[in-house]
Amino acid sequence: MKPSADVQRPPRRTIYILPNLFTTAALFSGFYAIVQAMGGRFDVAAMAIFVAMVMDGMDGRIARLTQTQSPFGAEYDSLADMVSFGVAPALVMYEWSLGGMGKFGWAASFLYCVTAALRLARFNTNIGTVDKSFFQGLPSPAAAALLAGFIWVATDAGMSGADLHGSAFVLTVFAGTMMVSNVLYWSGKSINLKKSVPFLAVCLFVLGLALISIHPALALFSLCLLYGVSGPLYWCVRWLRRRSRLQQLAAKRAQMHAAREHKTESRTEVNTESPSQSTPIQESEP
Repeated sequence: MKPSADVQRPPRRTIYILPNLFTTAALFSGFYAIVQAMGGRFDVAAMAIFVAMVMDGMDGRIARLTQTQSPFGAEYDSLADMVSFGVAPALVMYEWSLGGMGKFGWAASFLYCVTAALRLARFNTNIGTVDKSFFQGLPSPAAAALLAGFIWVATDAGMSGADLHGSAFVLTVFAGTMMVSNVLYWSGKSINLKKSVPFLAVCLFVLGLALISIHPALALFSLCLLYGVSGPLYWCVRWLRRRSRLQQLAAKRAQMHAAREHKTESRTEVNTESPSQSTPIQESEP
């Protein structure tokens, strides 16, 4: 029997190739970073994480430009991010330096891994409810780039992970903590490429490209480190401004209260100093 025309068929779930290819490339880069770290090629592993960061930034933009967004792509991207920016950086850092710290090392690596998972879960549930101009907590790609940039700079300088146990531990814990914090980070989504920009902005962009081409490891790590500390600095500035506004408000209230008490005292003094104005009663003559 043929189905009747009145029966509604479930909507067909489409899978678009182009954006998912970039997501797959990001996933492959994260997996490749783990494989290279197991082989002791930590500089290549760090570069692979940066490649995954670039691929992850392109898949969403391409999906929006080509109108090929889908729920499948969003879920696939989130799973790929967990591997590339959660598991891969934690394992690479553990193999490079934290493995020599015993329980503290694998605890720090696991802390980073679980906070990356929590960060991605919170991001997926908060879509459409938060300000798009800021991220709530450090984004997982930026946290992964922070760890990868540190490893890349150290290996370029000829330093081993055994010499930097403390720095690697602090950086891993800092990145993981910032991912699940409520500190706001600028998202860059408010930039409108269709509008004109100042000439200074173009000069700074060209200067940044020149610095990256001269020493890519140091330049990329410096940019990631500046972005990582920008959130706490912005939080401190907001806290100081809020505290200053509260102090000014308290001072104004104190001044108003003092002026009100002064007026009340002045009225009381006037009432006590002025004599009674009652008219004396004259007695009539007999």
